[in-house]
Amino acid sequence: MIGYLNGTVAGIYKKTGNRVILYLDVNGVGYELQILPRMQNLDAKTGENLQVFTHLQVRDDLMVLYGFSSMAERDLFRQLVSVSGIGMQLAIALLDTLELPDLVQAIVGGNTGILTKTPGVGKKTAERITLELKTKLSEWRKQAGLPTVSTSNLSAEIQEEVEMSLLALGYTSSEVMQALTAITSHPNLAENNSAEDWIKYAISIL
Repeated sequence: MIGYLNGTVAGIYKKTGNRVILYLDVNGVGYELQILPRMQNLDAKTGENLQVFTHLQVRDDLMVLYGFSSMAERDLFRQLVSVSGIGMQLAIALLDTLELPDLVQAIVGGNTGILTKTPGVGKKTAERITLELKTKLSEWRKQAGLPTVSTSNLSAEIQEEVEMSLLALGYTSSEVMQALTAITSHPNLAENNSAEDWIKYAISIL
């Protein structure tokens, strides 16, 4: 198993289906890795050194090496593909849509509305992800050093209404997660069951 590669960037190319390929030269050997689309904006340019954490997929007719910017990102990818019905490309799409802490928080908090903003993820798929990974990621994120946020003072109905309203207003999934993180710690709203007040405060933050 290849845990990570450390080499020089030989090139980054976009292929069909929103797939982005990184060519990494490691001591004269060129490795082809599929990376997250947003990794196209890496500061590393051709000829510069880069460390990439990897996951190797082996099938009868194909071997694909996936590259990630951190060990935590790679490990979350492995957690996602362990869920029934979640393939490699859908896991990549989930990681590319939300920042790592926001994606973990969405799963742990059961924020299916946020997850369905990822192309290819429907409501049933989002529910399956949260059902299978909620407990696992709640413990894992502590080990990975990711921030922990509780949304327990929000009912599921209010939380969904806040999420859907903000998304409808054009805010990104990442921005919605940031707002939820902020408003759940607001002392004056802790006992407030008005979705309208939560939404107004979220908008003021954003």
